[in-house]
Amino acid sequence: MNKHIPQNASETTASESAAGGLLHIDLDALASNWRCLRDAAGGAEASAVVKANAYGTGIEKAVPALARAGCRTFFVAHVSEAVRTRAVAPDATIYVLNGLLPGSCAAYATSNLRPVLGSLEEIMEWAAFSRAEGRRFPAAIHVDTGMNRLGLTVREGLALPIRSELKDFEPSLLMSHFASAEEQDNPVNGQQIKAFTAVRNMLPDVPASLANSSGIFLREKPHFDLVRPGYALYGGNPTPDEENPMRPVVGLEGRIVQLRWIEAGETVGYSGRWTARDKRRIATVSVGYADGYSRSASARGQSGEATLSGMAIVASRLCPFAGTISMDLLAVDVTDVPEGDIARGVPVTLIGGALTIDEVGRRAGTIGYEILTSLGARYRRTYREAQD
Repeated sequence: MNKHIPQNASETTASESAAGGLLHIDLDALASNWRCLRDAAGGAEASAVVKANAYGTGIEKAVPALARAGCRTFFVAHVSEAVRTRAVAPDATIYVLNGLLPGSCAAYATSNLRPVLGSLEEIMEWAAFSRAEGRRFPAAIHVDTGMNRLGLTVREGLALPIRSELKDFEPSLLMSHFASAEEQDNPVNGQQIKAFTAVRNMLPDVPASLANSSGIFLREKPHFDLVRPGYALYGGNPTPDEENPMRPVVGLEGRIVQLRWIEAGETVGYSGRWTARDKRRIATVSVGYADGYSRSASARGQSGEATLSGMAIVASRLCPFAGTISMDLLAVDVTDVPEGDIARGVPVTLIGGALTIDEVGRRAGTIGYEILTSLGARYRRTYREAQD
């Protein structure tokens, strides 16, 4: 069953009409994206990365939608996220990517969670806990093949079969992580595949996982037994040099709270970093960096200059930002919008249509991942439920 997203003023509830920002999340598109990635992975299991509150979409909504689509394995960054995931996916396999903090073993066991062990110290602690409890608790083992962030060295990975600790717990997954999978021709990808394959060959009975969203689409097809898509699930493009195969999941609107005309030479925003070259009409929108909309998308210089900054879609027209984004507000130059098409209270699109997640990130001088995971709690959220 679909939960309808209000489309016009007559359908808008009182709480929505009072909201400065409206965040629309399409769970049907989320489920569709998971199925697309599952199919692209061939015979490998498709999991879902739901860290950072399911990339800003909400664990409690996203995880059940993915589970209904068929997802059985989830990855998060922290135990607190894993506990929330367990509450809405009681039968799922849940891995915690950020490793095993000292003294935290019991927290994993209590909620049936699996740590991703990224050092010999973590392996020894998990093995000791399993011995003390008299049970071979499952855990993933992470081998670093090129990120230099988390994980055993390749040399340590190749020596895993002689580690006695592996008899004390269940190595349920062997994994690594691509550093540059979005760059199809980057030679580092091949180096990482080779290194990971060498370690995997030492533990052939342990399921293996290397591919993230972009890794699924590499021509080498390094799918192994399980793939771990994250960003692409939420509409981000896993193939930046090609058309995006994913459906958009997130849309963001901000409401106009005031319209004003300013004269040539007047400035907009803190520190007066944007100046009107001629008479301009400015719309002030009730969204700011406290809502997670990046301040780095602020506009500087003069109106009409071709500078990279944020934009909004107003009455089907792309309109540039004006001035510095403040905590609760941002300004848009709407001079080119016919006066009859705009008014106080009208929503303008900040994410959606031509303003994809990737494009919004580019215009803010960052990446779509940061835009998604920064989406704030003050928005009025509406969900389109996934179809059965």
